[in-house]
Amino acid sequence: MSKKIVVITGSPRKSGNSFAMTEAFIQAAEAKGHQVTRFDAAMKNVGGCRACETCFKTGKACSFDDDFNTLAPAILEADAVVFTMPVYWYSIPAQIKGVIDKLFSLVVGGKDIAGKACALITCCEEDDLSVMDGVRIPLERSAALLKWHMAGEVLIPGVLNVGDIEKTDGCRQAAALADKI
Repeated sequence: MSKKIVVITGSPRKSGNSFAMTEAFIQAAEAKGHQVTRFDAAMKNVGGCRACETCFKTGKACSFDDDFNTLAPAILEADAVVFTMPVYWYSIPAQIKGVIDKLFSLVVGGKDIAGKACALITCCEEDDLSVMDGVRIPLERSAALLKWHMAGEVLIPGVLNVGDIEKTDGCRQAAALADKI
């Protein structure tokens, strides 16, 4: 059955390792007949949540009009949301954090978003898998709060330079993640 998948990226490096895994996932998902909407957060204008709680009261997800308002309708319609990003300083990159924070608007706005699948694709420079906990744990807990189920995670350590991902099975794992959505 064809599904609507939103892929939200958090890297500003278009030729980087997380982008390579993102491409592998998207190609595999589209080959399965899924409809994929991609949102490259680092190339968009998304500010942080201001906790004004006026979400959806102006007809938009966020009263502060930025590119999140173009993404929110796709998230509402999606069957699955996939987050892809590198680890920055043991945490979620700022480029995607604003998007994650603004998911709050869907809750405040009373939108029925429960039941979606959620997945994570991430990589880091260090070889220690626990380095990715600063990305993995907040995303898992956010998914639980939103009543989304984690369909899978691709966690690839030991990549820094462009092309390092090719020395791993990260792209293969990312493509295989499409089977779990």
